[in-house]
Amino acid sequence: MLLKKQLKIMKKRKMKSKHESTGKLAFWTTAHCSLGCGLGEVVGVIIGVALGLVSWISLVIGVFMGFIFGFSLGVIPLLKRGRTFKQSFKIIFIAGFVSIAVMETAEVLIEVFTPGVMSSGLSRPIFWIGMLLALAGGFIASYPVNYFMIKKGVRHCH
Repeated sequence: MLLKKQLKIMKKRKMKSKHESTGKLAFWTTAHCSLGCGLGEVVGVIIGVALGLVSWISLVIGVFMGFIFGFSLGVIPLLKRGRTFKQSFKIIFIAGFVSIAVMETAEVLIEVFTPGVMSSGLSRPIFWIGMLLALAGGFIASYPVNYFMIKKGVRHCH
């Protein structure tokens, strides 16, 4: 029942915001998602690398933290607007899961396939270059997902 109501609200918002271009809205939605997911991803990988964990464990921590940060940044504005945590989480899960998953996948692939990123320490420039490349790649990969979801009226719920 809540899901149907939320989809109706999202579609009404889409109609109300016709003056905004879909591309611009997709850009800002992706930027918002990048802030949460990207921050979480980088923090998680930094923790793993700082603790000297093997690469795949660092990546798992990064992906986990990316989802946590991404969902948190999505849930907080909804909680401030009076929704319960359960309602907020359902809304963000529906609207954000695919975008976050695409972004995290792109980031991990870039971190893994950029030579030296996962084997270097925090003090090496290649590590930070790899993190920046991963963030940019995550943004580029998730932008079309957000664009499509906005076009269909299923995204942009803040």
